[in-house]
Amino acid sequence: MFGYVTAYEPELKVKDFRKYKAYYCGLCRSLKERHGTLGQLTLTYDMTFLVILLTSLYECKTRGSMHLCKVHPVKKQLMLQNEITEYAADMNMILAYYHLKDDWQDEKKVSGFAGTCALRHKMKKIVRKYPRQCRAIQRELKNLSRCEKSGTMEIDRPSGCFGRMMAELFVYKKDGWEDRLRKIGFYLGKFIYIMDAWEDLEKDMRTKSYNPLKELSQKEDYEEQCREMLCMMIGNCTAEFEMLPCLLDVDILRNILYDGVWNRYKKMKDKKSEEPML
Repeated sequence: MFGYVTAYEPELKVKDFRKYKAYYCGLCRSLKERHGTLGQLTLTYDMTFLVILLTSLYECKTRGSMHLCKVHPVKKQLMLQNEITEYAADMNMILAYYHLKDDWQDEKKVSGFAGTCALRHKMKKIVRKYPRQCRAIQRELKNLSRCEKSGTMEIDRPSGCFGRMMAELFVYKKDGWEDRLRKIGFYLGKFIYIMDAWEDLEKDMRTKSYNPLKELSQKEDYEEQCREMLCMMIGNCTAEFEMLPCLLDVDILRNILYDGVWNRYKKMKDKKSEEPML
């Protein structure tokens, strides 16, 4: 369900794109250092946005280093890391663990059982360090599972679960920015869920899988209503973001929120327009 909160490269300055990639590579390295190769498998660009946002807001001291990796075995890459990178790495692991745990408990997927066993030891330390976030993720994933099992077509219910889960991740610490960060995470989470449902609709219709947009898709103004929902969510998110005193890397953050989040949407729309009429 992740992979929507990315930068729009054509509109980024070269120096900003290099820095964006350096944050991404830094998160990848933090995942390996803290959680091994399994941790690297949970890497997402969505968490890179969180790293840049919180780094900018809290003006964290960031260290840069050059390293080779499996993806770049010849040329060393710049990697930016700080306390936020470590936080995001742990949040990635929490999300991965509870998602796998739900897969095993709800659908008895062998991959879920294997993944849960592999990550259980690493999770004990993370749970002790971040009890608030762990409780919220576990609670909202269970609520989301209930929504799916009930077959609700009120998309506000399941997207709200995902929004509340993301909201808790965005709150790095309890301070004066807590409320605004929680709102940014909430609206961005709802945007991600709705976008994912919109993108997967045709596949879910074929496989008869749950998708809260199935009933709405039968209406003539379906596409218009979906775009309105998405615009509303990202509009609320950016309104909250603009109230933060972010100066460092603000061009990268605005690029992601105003352009990058629409990357997949634009590609899907272009793909649909190119499909031959039957």
